[in-house]
Amino acid sequence: MSVREVRILPDVSAIAKRAAEQFVQIAAAAVADHGRFTVALAGGSTPKPLYLSLVEDPSLRERLPWDKMGVFFGDERHVGPGHPDSNFQMASDAFLSKAPLKPEQVKRIKGEYEDTDKAAREYEKEIRDYFQLRDSEFPRFDLIFLGMGNDGHTLSLFPGTKALHESHRIVTRNWVGKFYTERITLTAPTANNADAVMFMIAGADKAPALKAVLEGPVEPDQLPSQMIRPVSGKLFWLVDRAAGAMLTTGIRE
Repeated sequence: MSVREVRILPDVSAIAKRAAEQFVQIAAAAVADHGRFTVALAGGSTPKPLYLSLVEDPSLRERLPWDKMGVFFGDERHVGPGHPDSNFQMASDAFLSKAPLKPEQVKRIKGEYEDTDKAAREYEKEIRDYFQLRDSEFPRFDLIFLGMGNDGHTLSLFPGTKALHESHRIVTRNWVGKFYTERITLTAPTANNADAVMFMIAGADKAPALKAVLEGPVEPDQLPSQMIRPVSGKLFWLVDRAAGAMLTTGIRE
């Protein structure tokens, strides 16, 4: 059974601080339970202060089990590392390049491949090998970070796209017509098998979609973020006051 918690925090800085504490706690619990900590990172601007704090704040950095960490990505744009739109590049600049991680601990989606299906299948194989999965099994990430667009999308699961209906793959490509581009993304069943999923959402432009996702009718084809409901894990929504302005539920801090 999943547990959902919605917290409305003052600003992005407060979101980052809360997320960092959760990150450290979940990492410690995972290592104590099964000897390693697996996390899938999100792109976008909202997680950046979190990533910076994990490597720049000594009180956080010293508590993390760096040598037992496996770092993955939730999705990637159809670009290579070094491109300004690359989720990997943002995370690398803010976090990975400053962290005491070995290269083999970081699993990157090959967004530079011309064939995005090849990139998706290769990443799926990498995940299967890492978690030692049988054919029909999904990985159980200890923590997956997610953002949400002002259209209600999360990962690269956009309204009305084919990937919303993928039920067997761990990773898939997704054609996003409104941007005229392909994306590579974890699927909803993959996210829903995680032990913990954490949305980090900021900005007044997100308020209507967030209201609809959390308090409106269930219409996941329109609002893909509604698809994220961990089967037996925890679901955290950390939102700033601007994004949460229309909500009638949630814990305001």
